[in-house]
Amino acid sequence: MKEATENMPRYMVLGNGRMLVNFDERLCMRDLYYPQVGLFNHILGHRNSTGVWVDGAFEWVHGAGWTRIIRYEPDTLVSHTTAAHRGLGVELEAREAVHYREDIFLRNLSVRNLSSSEREVRVFFNHDFCVDESDIGDTSLYDLSADAILHYKRDKCLLMSGRTRTGGIFQYANGTKRFGGAEGTWRDAEDGRLEGNPIAQGSVDSTISFRLVLAPHAEEVIYYWIAAGRGFDDVRRLHRLALREGVPALLGQTRAYWRSWLKKSDRDFKDLSPACVDLFKRSLLIVRTQVDRGGAITAANDSDILHFNRDHYSYVWPRDGAMVAYALDEAGYTELTREFFRFCARGLSRGGYLWHKYHPDGSVGSSWHPWLSEGCPQLPIQEDETALVLWSLWHFFLKDRNLEFVEGLYHCLIKPAAEFMCNYRDPRTGLPLESYDLWEERRGVYTFTASAVWAGLRAAARFARIFGEEAHARKFRRCAGEVREGILEHLYMPELGRFARGIYWSNGELRFDTTLESSLYGLFAFGVLPPGDPRVASTMAQVEAGLYVDTPVGGFARYAGDRYFGTGADVPGNPWIVSSLWMAEYHIARAKSERDLARPREILEWVERRATPAGILPEQLHPLTGKPLSVAPLTWSHSTYILAVLKYLEALDAIQARAALAQAWHLAGE
Repeated sequence: MKEATENMPRYMVLGNGRMLVNFDERLCMRDLYYPQVGLFNHILGHRNSTGVWVDGAFEWVHGAGWTRIIRYEPDTLVSHTTAAHRGLGVELEAREAVHYREDIFLRNLSVRNLSSSEREVRVFFNHDFCVDESDIGDTSLYDLSADAILHYKRDKCLLMSGRTRTGGIFQYANGTKRFGGAEGTWRDAEDGRLEGNPIAQGSVDSTISFRLVLAPHAEEVIYYWIAAGRGFDDVRRLHRLALREGVPALLGQTRAYWRSWLKKSDRDFKDLSPACVDLFKRSLLIVRTQVDRGGAITAANDSDILHFNRDHYSYVWPRDGAMVAYALDEAGYTELTREFFRFCARGLSRGGYLWHKYHPDGSVGSSWHPWLSEGCPQLPIQEDETALVLWSLWHFFLKDRNLEFVEGLYHCLIKPAAEFMCNYRDPRTGLPLESYDLWEERRGVYTFTASAVWAGLRAAARFARIFGEEAHARKFRRCAGEVREGILEHLYMPELGRFARGIYWSNGELRFDTTLESSLYGLFAFGVLPPGDPRVASTMAQVEAGLYVDTPVGGFARYAGDRYFGTGADVPGNPWIVSSLWMAEYHIARAKSERDLARPREILEWVERRATPAGILPEQLHPLTGKPLSVAPLTWSHSTYILAVLKYLEALDAIQARAALAQAWHLAGE
């Protein structure tokens, strides 16, 4: 039973910008990243499980028979979960967190005896680690001096220990897993007794237990922790910290920190429901867990995606990162995004473009974009990624006004990227040359990409003017103007009354890709045309009608005919959180009255209902069941929700201010 696997989006994420742990809906720890968010995953999606033995019966908490509730404490990155098993007559209640400063996972586990008789209860914690993302050459051992289990390899070390009111670890075992017929020490735990093997090497796991004697209807607490460090000394220091300060105090520090961190987002949320407000705050916290302190804004860290193509989302896509940074800056967290822009500067190629994606340490990530086509070389990039970093950086500057910071990026990021975008264009159209679309699926010249390039060049022109480089400012403005002219001339289709998804050359002729596409929202979002332009209005009306998922689930697909994680349902594609929120942004941008904001408010409420009970947003949803598909949480989903809420509140402020002014003029006229 322990090793049965299935795709389970993450229902709880806890982190501090260096250490990140994820749990599935059955309360199994499935990912532990350290020393960077997204690098390395020392669990690789296996289960670190909790088990309970009482009256000779044993049950893993992820098994049948348990009623589980998963949530966070309000406004914190401290979890509050419960699991009850009526057959065992036991209830568990946990408060968990990664300390906001130290790389230590903390668990305060209350164990309740639901029986009217005194009982001995043993609680087991299994550790199925693959240190440095491999089960080759690991060591697990019991350290008597610390009363702790250690797993280590090279410069990574994990220490697991805990305490009860009466003592420390009751029993332990180290053993071999998934090799030579050995299943792991989790199997040893199922008779309620661990054999005490002191060390194991190779493909290993470990299990520890704690013993409680509970009076009728009584409860006691187990304090448990996992310390992560670069060696024995690091984890022993954290172990001593847990013993000295105590888990409740460390949880209290973490609780206070995150509530203070969120105060920057305090604002008047007007007519938004309390649930939507809670999701806004939860989204800020969840986005924070996905941002590494070295600047990497990771897309997602749900390792269950490995089941599909042996790769993952624990990368930095510059596009996703730029959009996330924009939302964080709009929310007031510019101190969090500075390192992202430095990250992009370090990753910029010698040619002035950003690669497909990056590992959190800044090295170039895996890719499926070929370097040649029909025997000819081609750039394996998505040009919107380069462009949107400059666009986002300009908005950062408008919020932060840190001139010295952006000056430090001008010659190593802004200027070379803008020069690349000026040069990487087709003289026949003025548009960017072919690159891959934002969904990384096809190559051509896309409206979204061209709109992003226009915005990126406009941003570069403004930066050049700030730093007195008027010749470059004029060049970047001229190239931006030519891109815009190309968009209007070559990407708009009067016969359809809308913009094309893109164009491509075939046998010397331009061909249209007329697929309905949610990313056409970039036309107004990046400022190429105002949202009220008839061409934009007609385009978005057709997108709204054609991409709506007409099932009880609702929402909007990415594009017509999308089959990524296809379900076979008769829909244009699965509903995506980001594409649904883009439709909300369009209606917000068009709103002239409070009545006009009803539709985007409905979409915000729809997104809130589609979050997990703990407030996790996935990439996409099953169109018939509403269950999360692909990865969860997706950082881009949460940041787009943050941005849509902010735009909604800004629009409502402006509408109410105009109404108040009109009322004042009316009264003055009387």
